[in-house]
Amino acid sequence: MAIADRRLREREDQRRLITSTARRLAEREGWDAVTTRRLSSEIEYSQPVIYKHFGSLDEMTEAVALEGFVELTETLTRARLTAQPDDAVGAAAHAYSAYALDNPALYDAMFTRANRLTFSAADTPTPLSSAYAELRAAVSTIQTGQDIDTLTEVFWAALHGLVTLGRNHRLRSHHHAEQIELLIAQFAGR
Repeated sequence: MAIADRRLREREDQRRLITSTARRLAEREGWDAVTTRRLSSEIEYSQPVIYKHFGSLDEMTEAVALEGFVELTETLTRARLTAQPDDAVGAAAHAYSAYALDNPALYDAMFTRANRLTFSAADTPTPLSSAYAELRAAVSTIQTGQDIDTLTEVFWAALHGLVTLGRNHRLRSHHHAEQIELLIAQFAGR
C-alpha cells in the first residue's frame, strides 16, 4: 500500500504544480498564454502528462477556479469572523472586492470565463456552495424580513458588478471604496 500511497501523492503534487503554474501564467500574461505547450515548457512535463491530469484546458481552468473558490471562502470567513456583528456585510464586501482585485485572472476563471461550474444545482461543487454560504452568513446579519437567499444573490450580483466594471475601467476607479461603501449602506440600511 505504501507504493500506491506514494504514487497518489506524486499524482496530486503533479496536478497542483500544473494548476499553480497555469494560475501564475494567467495572472502574469492572461489566460491566452496558458497552453499545454507553454505549461509543459514551464514545468518540464510532457503534454501527455498534462492531459493525463486534465482532459482539456477548460477542465484545468475549472480546477483553478475551484481552488479560487476555496480561497475566497477562507477570505470571506476570516472577514466575517473578525468583524463586529453589525459590520459582517461590510467586512465581507471589502474582503470580496480586495480578493477579486488582487487575483484578476483567478477571478476571471471563477466568474467570467466559460465553464461548467454552476451554482444552485444538485451537483454544485462544494467550494462554490461554501463561498455562497459565507456571503449568505454575512448577509443574514441584516434584519430586513426579505428572503435571505434572494437578498444574498442580489448583494453578490451588485458586488460582482462593481468589481468587474471597475476592473474593466467602466467605472471611476478612484471611487471604488466609496462605491463599495454605498452598496453596504444600501443593504445594511445605514
